[in-house]
Amino acid sequence: MGPEDTLPHIPRLRRYARLLTGDASRADDLVQDTLERACHKWPLWKPRPDGSGLRAWLLSLMHNLHLNQVRDQVHERDTVELEERHEPSHDPLARVPERLDLEHALAELSPVLRETVLLVCVEELSYTEAAQVLGVPVGTVMSRLSRGREQLRRLTSGEPPTAVTPRLKIVA
Repeated sequence: MGPEDTLPHIPRLRRYARLLTGDASRADDLVQDTLERACHKWPLWKPRPDGSGLRAWLLSLMHNLHLNQVRDQVHERDTVELEERHEPSHDPLARVPERLDLEHALAELSPVLRETVLLVCVEELSYTEAAQVLGVPVGTVMSRLSRGREQLRRLTSGEPPTAVTPRLKIVA
């Protein structure tokens, strides 16, 4: 096996990258960076006895690259958000068409929930494979998936978001 075995996985990598980034050109850059890293790190990949696992390894590489890119843009994004604050809309029907669009609903999810939903629901990874890709326990994947699906349901049905209240009691 060699790096040329990654070629059949490119369409799935592109789809996952597009959903992660929300932009076609950034997604293509992410796929290219992932494949480049896979070529450089090829000796580190350990195939399973049945020969599988390459897709999960590539998705893990992509996930880690995406996290690195997001971390690099944190300061830049904070500055832009301060400059572009908008008045909240008081018309509850103003965003209904936008909420019905699944892509916009996915963009509303936090990155950890969105990545989990995409890996399990779109890429059809098992909970165990998704946990390996994300580097978290299987129970965390199940919890994130449940919360992500519930938020998607609320966003696409037009329900108002529920405020999360802390469950910790402050003791003096």
